[in-house]
Amino acid sequence: MTAHPNDPPAQARALIESLPWLKQYRGRIVVVKFGGNAMVDHELERAFAEDMVYLRHVGILPVVVHGGGPQISAELKRRGIPSEFRGGLRVTSAEALEVVRDVLTGQVSQQLTEMIKEHGDFAQAVSGETGGLFQGRRKGTVIDGEEVDLGHVGDVVGVDPTVVHALLDAGKIPVVSSIAPDVDMPGQSLNVNADSAASALAVALGAAKLIVLTDVAGLYNDWPNRNSLVSQITVSELNELLPRLESGMIPKMTACLEAVTGGVAKAAIIDGRVAHSTLMEIFSNDGMGTEVVPDNHVSDGVSAQ
Repeated sequence: MTAHPNDPPAQARALIESLPWLKQYRGRIVVVKFGGNAMVDHELERAFAEDMVYLRHVGILPVVVHGGGPQISAELKRRGIPSEFRGGLRVTSAEALEVVRDVLTGQVSQQLTEMIKEHGDFAQAVSGETGGLFQGRRKGTVIDGEEVDLGHVGDVVGVDPTVVHALLDAGKIPVVSSIAPDVDMPGQSLNVNADSAASALAVALGAAKLIVLTDVAGLYNDWPNRNSLVSQITVSELNELLPRLESGMIPKMTACLEAVTGGVAKAAIIDGRVAHSTLMEIFSNDGMGTEVVPDNHVSDGVSAQ
């Protein structure tokens, strides 16, 4: 959609181009992982909120999962709490976990929810601790052949989507923060990766699509060659490429891989630095970023990806 925005014929073409996608996704759940620059740029955050409201108005059921890495780092620094990363993962003490919870549930979730509510009473903030939504288990990491304890950090090992279904049935847009109760240590919780949490939730909800917003245009098979952007990749092709990816891209592509392997029809990473990129990914023939599809994927006849 590159025509001038004030060109009425172009506007009409854009609307007509969206028609087959409206037919495909109406009444279906789309899980969107909100992150990257869109979380720290007020205008991009506002555009994202508008996208979610638009989806809800046209009959698509968006579910938002968010992280908050930059905000967590800033708050830890403000409180004088040490912040350390090992193997790309934040070491999370009990004290740091309280900051993570405060930032995710009290700051990021509430801010995004309020932006969505500017357009009506649509959004409801919940966390992975709400109604047993997520169940987590501690994880460590291996550095130089040695196991490293990361503290209150874990993976989502179970999902009970009852609370999310209830919110969707009530006409709400769930805004989910990535904290999970520890299944092995009742009363304790874990900081879980928002990409993998979004993937696990998409599988549990039987979502039609998972969309992950990030800070790049998509997946490159020969980074930093910007001409090597991949528009579509199968599960087998991604499995082969995964070990060669940049470390920051691995959790996002792994989330997409696990979603599609778990039964989600499609998963995509898109550029969250572009306003309304979610709408362009869903409603345009060319899409926005890189789409992951099953090995047996057959073109639906409306996608150019």
